[in-house]
Amino acid sequence: MPGSGAVTRNTLRQQIADALRDEVLAGRLPPGTEFTVKQIAEQYEVSATPVREALVDLAAQGLLESVQHRGFRVRIYSVADFVGMIEARTLIVDGIFRRLVERGTTPGAAEMLVSVRRRAEEARRAAHSGSLEVLIGYDLRFWRELSGLVGNTYISEFLHRIRVQTWVFAVPHLQRQPELMREALWNGHRELVEAVTRADPDEVRRLVHAYNQHGLEWAAGL
Repeated sequence: MPGSGAVTRNTLRQQIADALRDEVLAGRLPPGTEFTVKQIAEQYEVSATPVREALVDLAAQGLLESVQHRGFRVRIYSVADFVGMIEARTLIVDGIFRRLVERGTTPGAAEMLVSVRRRAEEARRAAHSGSLEVLIGYDLRFWRELSGLVGNTYISEFLHRIRVQTWVFAVPHLQRQPELMREALWNGHRELVEAVTRADPDEVRRLVHAYNQHGLEWAAGL
């Protein structure tokens, strides 16, 4: 079929990008790790073109940095970067929930909230069992589905990107201090869903503030 080669390459490009993102979030490619297009192409047994495109995509998302004449490197985020992410996330999340409370959710929100509640419970269980990789997956799904209730893909994608970046920063610290995963932060997911369901602006604001304050206090202690 005409164009099937381009479709296959784009699909492969996305698969490679997804696989490498998972490796970074799992801590198997820690911050500062360098690699070349050739190394990744050989690892996945594919041509260089979709690999190069995937790496450029991840660099645009802030997960990688291009290193002149040497390839790419997993980005190292500083505490100041993390604080900036929290501040940006605060503005976005506050706007999301203000809109949800003022205008209501999109059609089909009841079914979506059932799924969001499930993600909240799964994230809590993963945190208490010490399964960091599982926790990250459910946490990202939780916030992506919750932000999706406003029906604006630009907002959802922007928030998702920031959350991925905050996880890239946090993973090495949580691997060294796994007990931090069991803190109450993840238990607030369920309460947040219930507050959104009730359209309770004061409780939503309190819970969001608690999330952000927790992150800032944790960063200040690093």
